[in-house]
Amino acid sequence: MESKKITTVIDPIDEKLSDEQKAFFSYAASLSGFDNLGDFLIFSALEKALQIINTHNSFLASDKDREVFFDALMRPALPNKTLYEASKVYQNYVNEK
Repeated sequence: MESKKITTVIDPIDEKLSDEQKAFFSYAASLSGFDNLGDFLIFSALEKALQIINTHNSFLASDKDREVFFDALMRPALPNKTLYEASKVYQNYVNEK
């Protein structure tokens, strides 16, 4: 059986960046202690990806969180007596002005 070699074509990032972007990112890379732009861009992309994933996962972390959240959206509770009375006080205050 013949095995096939899988190759991946990666577009050089330099071709996709303007000169201004290259200069900007290169400056940030040097300030951060990176030897080259590629390492800096990979590190920065990974850092941002982790931030996005952590934010997404922490918002509604469990099935129970999602259930409670969407239940509250779909079937909101009626105002209780205290809220109803506060609303009346506010409306009286607004109407007096």
